[in-house]
Amino acid sequence: MMNVEFKVKDISLAKEGKIQIEWAEKHMPVLLHIREKFSKEKPLSGIKISAVLHVTKETAVLVKTLIAGGAEVWLAGSNPLSTQDEVAAALVEEGAHVFAWRGETSDEYYWCIERIASIKPDIVLDDGADLHAYIHSKLRRIGEGVWGGTEETTTGVIRLRALEREGILLYPVIAVNNSLTKYLFDNRYGTGQSTIDGILRATNILLAGKVVVVAGYGWVGKGIAMRARGMGARVIVTEVDPIKALEAVMDGFEVMPMREAAKIGDIFITATGNKDVIRAEHMILMKDGAILANAGHFNVEVSVNDLEKISRSKRIIRNYVTEYELPNGKKLYLLAEGRLINLVAAEGHPSEVMDMSFANQAYAVLYIMRNRDKLKRKVYVLPREIDEEIARLKLKSMNIEIDELTEEQKKYLSSWQLGTE
Repeated sequence: MMNVEFKVKDISLAKEGKIQIEWAEKHMPVLLHIREKFSKEKPLSGIKISAVLHVTKETAVLVKTLIAGGAEVWLAGSNPLSTQDEVAAALVEEGAHVFAWRGETSDEYYWCIERIASIKPDIVLDDGADLHAYIHSKLRRIGEGVWGGTEETTTGVIRLRALEREGILLYPVIAVNNSLTKYLFDNRYGTGQSTIDGILRATNILLAGKVVVVAGYGWVGKGIAMRARGMGARVIVTEVDPIKALEAVMDGFEVMPMREAAKIGDIFITATGNKDVIRAEHMILMKDGAILANAGHFNVEVSVNDLEKISRSKRIIRNYVTEYELPNGKKLYLLAEGRLINLVAAEGHPSEVMDMSFANQAYAVLYIMRNRDKLKRKVYVLPREIDEEIARLKLKSMNIEIDELTEEQKKYLSSWQLGTE
């Protein structure tokens, strides 16, 4: 811990955190393969990285990999309630500069971001784009010296596209979220499972027979709807995009407006990346005992302000469950204060899926370092070859082999002359 700056809840939790990190490492073979290469080659020597990520055991495996590659890592949490304090402590002992603890106030949250951003990083990693936004609004001079950044989430990519569209993006950013080996697996299977996990840990309810309303049918919504149906729930999807709505219908789900779904839903899960998806006008229509949960990155999808305004009383009845009583006597139950249910009430995505997501992050850092003179101030996606390399490594770790094209097949696929014989 020599010369390591940090602020965590309790450094004595480090031993417990190291055990949790070891458990994650057992299930993240792709990232460990990258770490082995990084340890030998030290491609990140002398590079300063600032990262705003959920401080979980899986994130720790990424941070250790970057440190193994020679990087100096400064880390803050990307949600006030998602930090695993034992992991934060363990990472300090691994040599990372960590400023994160569970239960930060809004002021403390942004203080941590400022602390890790003010070190004049070469590369920035983000989950939700709060770090990117802070640099662009508060620390522009520092931002002008950044080589490039990455972004982990759909919500964050939307914000960065807006910066690019307005012509004020200060540095190139790799949209890690848009890599195939990220969103097809992390968003769908990771969020799908961990969202259900968070709801069950918070409530211990039976899903079978319940009416689950999923707001948004992007990859996250698809994963949640799939898992809820798999546990015996009747699933309703609400959407604003006609193409996604049609897809949900043809996947076998009921589709209707939120104002109709509000009347019959038992559990509501938002996954849109937008604000005020569930508002007062919907809440007053809900059944007594309806449960509200959010799987989107920010705590704006369920309007907590509306819920506070229309309620005559509230009380905490379980960890991460707040009961709101409406003037008509009905009671609604908000989970995790409207924040990310899978990271507040559970442990976030399973290690197996974060193995691929964070492999993309590690490769993105390397890509930025090697191509920083060629990249413009735009939002990029990693080359397809990196996706394929990660997928091959993942399959190999699962002892799964696939076919390879013959030379004749490659010729056929690259030619316009060959056709019907």
